[in-house]
Amino acid sequence: MDIKLDPSRDDLPLVANTSHILVKHYVLDLDVDFESQVIEGTIVLFLESGNRFKKRSSSTEVTCPSESNEACKFRMPEPCQIPVTNTKTFSSKIGYNDFVICGKGEKDTSGKDGNHDNQEQASGISSSKYCCDTGNHGSEEFLLVLDCCDLSVLKVEEVDVAAVPGIEKFTRSPKLRNQIVHELMALPADRWREQLDYYARCSQAPGCGELLFDTDTWSLQIRKTGAQTATDFPHAIRIQYRTKPQGRSVTWTSDQSGRPCVYTVGSPINNRALFPCQEPPVAMSTWQATVRAAASFVVLMSGENSAKPTQLQEDYSSWHYYVTMPMPASTFTIAVGSWTEMKPEICSSNDVATERSFSPSEADFRYIGVCGHMEYPCRFQKASATTQKIIPHRVFAPACLKGACQETLLPLIPPCLSAAHSVLGTHPFSRLDILIVPANFSSLGMASPHIVFLSQSTLTGMSQLCGTRLCHEIAHAWFGLAIGARDWTEEWLSEGFATHLEDVFWAKAQQQLAPHEAREQQELRACLRWRRLQDEVQNSPEEMQVLRPNKEKTGHVSDSGSSVIRHGLNPEKVFMQVHYLKGYFLLRFLAKRLGEDTYFSFLRKFVHTFHGQLILSQDFLQMLLENIPEEKRPELSVGNIFRDWLESSGIPQPLQRERQALAECGLAQQVSAEVAKWVRVNRRPRKRKRKDREEVFEKVRHRWCELIVKHKYTKAYRDVERFLQEDQAMGIYLYGELMLSEDPRQQHLARRCFELSREQMDKSSAEVVAEMLF
Repeated sequence: MDIKLDPSRDDLPLVANTSHILVKHYVLDLDVDFESQVIEGTIVLFLESGNRFKKRSSSTEVTCPSESNEACKFRMPEPCQIPVTNTKTFSSKIGYNDFVICGKGEKDTSGKDGNHDNQEQASGISSSKYCCDTGNHGSEEFLLVLDCCDLSVLKVEEVDVAAVPGIEKFTRSPKLRNQIVHELMALPADRWREQLDYYARCSQAPGCGELLFDTDTWSLQIRKTGAQTATDFPHAIRIQYRTKPQGRSVTWTSDQSGRPCVYTVGSPINNRALFPCQEPPVAMSTWQATVRAAASFVVLMSGENSAKPTQLQEDYSSWHYYVTMPMPASTFTIAVGSWTEMKPEICSSNDVATERSFSPSEADFRYIGVCGHMEYPCRFQKASATTQKIIPHRVFAPACLKGACQETLLPLIPPCLSAAHSVLGTHPFSRLDILIVPANFSSLGMASPHIVFLSQSTLTGMSQLCGTRLCHEIAHAWFGLAIGARDWTEEWLSEGFATHLEDVFWAKAQQQLAPHEAREQQELRACLRWRRLQDEVQNSPEEMQVLRPNKEKTGHVSDSGSSVIRHGLNPEKVFMQVHYLKGYFLLRFLAKRLGEDTYFSFLRKFVHTFHGQLILSQDFLQMLLENIPEEKRPELSVGNIFRDWLESSGIPQPLQRERQALAECGLAQQVSAEVAKWVRVNRRPRKRKRKDREEVFEKVRHRWCELIVKHKYTKAYRDVERFLQEDQAMGIYLYGELMLSEDPRQQHLARRCFELSREQMDKSSAEVVAEMLF
């Protein structure tokens, strides 16, 4: 595919031709090499052609009402489990020339060694130039297009699944490879263990012919001579590849103890520089993975099982994970490092996953019945899962952070999980790992299936920052993961909900908090967010302030399934909070209009209806309006909410009117009075011991550094240097403060710190800071 890039655009292309063929399951077999900073191995893709999945989804499709009346068809694959065996054992015993050849072998002729690299080009592409049809063009061969970037693809071959011993026991056509894959994927959910076992066996089968392939900046294209349609194309293919040290999906760095590690950073390009995949959210898949690394390392991953290492020869270990709930490939997460599991010094009974019976007032939590998604082992169908307030959880971090984890993080997890359950009911995922990631992590947190990354910045100070951020990431289990946006430009469907719910969860997690204190705390946070939103809209491009930028075309893709994410490659977008804040205020507005009891009762119903599915804004709004009495929705309509909240830049008019009518809340008034008092106190000359300053720094690091910059307190500039190097998740804003001061010494400080840290920084963060400084 010849891609003509438009350097004036910063859109992220999603190129996979998902309308023609879908990956339903991935089997990864990878080696992590810290010396070369490369992850290398194979990935086997199990595919289903478009005519099959459209036909099979017709009886269970979910229609998403929209201006185009386009149906949102959501087909979920059958689930999986069991660790994969080592593909290196297989390949060492059988050379490529010894494979059973079931069809004509084909070799790529565009390079002597078959090694194709995605070429580095300018980012950005216009949808009109990019979207193209890769289906059947008369006599032309079908082209499988995968999202792929910063990878060296070494070989692509068809897998001879018919050679797997015992495969004939569940297939009517043991010699037809595509039919075998189809019947394997069609196994019912209660046979998921057997299904996973056969996925693993099939992934180890010999190849039966190399496939032609090529790469460009954003894609890997694969074809087979003579295969003119997706139905004819091989439905099980193996790709041998390796990542690049500079690949943008993972970061190779050192942890806080100085030990090497690598982890997925939530890059704007998602996982396409980790493995070739289908990135569009409609490409829901399951996966299983085997990862090998030196025995001193711990491998954490998105997986339902709490994996334990299998010892291999030569001081290497193997780790196996699997996922049975179909989700976009972008949610796959891995972290390999010298992590230490942090355990509480005293095990409390509250830390153990519990089962219980519901009280009558909680009866609306239990919507056990038919789910709206396609079949997979769903926790919402299990009575024991619906009563599980606290799911099993583990905490990992570098050894040097043990004390901070035990003091701050570990005690918060049970009450935060329990609070989330009390609000939304069944936890969508069966377990949770929490990892304190290295200092170069550019955010305060990131949620993925079964695993949450937290910045070390959340461990400093009181429990407030850690607790609210933990609640935010826990909320993503429901909104962002179990329920995802069908169009990624509607980011508010994930971040707006998580921001609104973090306050609700945190208020319930603080069991000693009286109801009026919880309300005041939430009002204070609303005041702070209101000021932040005002700053955001004053200092950002108008087109990036719109929550539904594609308007009536939201959710639309080209005939092949490709599309673009507007501004997806803009490095500043990572640090914008407009989707968080405007989404939060919209949900707060709706909850107030309906009454909180009515709103959260509806929200539990919505979660049960749409878990395991992708949604658009209108799915939420339409169901909300259908479930509230007429008298509570004057002037509320999907169209009005689109106009006032989602499709306009700036401050929404209803929010503007609400904030003007509100007097400052009582807690905010107390804070203002306290600030005034300390301003007066600080005018008095006094001596402060260095120990006092260190204690202040540890408890309120970011605010302390802001005050140092604001008042040009040169004696504490070393604190600013330390913060910028150790707390990169929050440091980017401080760089802005240093440069805006126009003080030469502060600007020199900013540039010096950046030079010391830039090699370890997340790429998007480094680009934004460099633009500020130079």
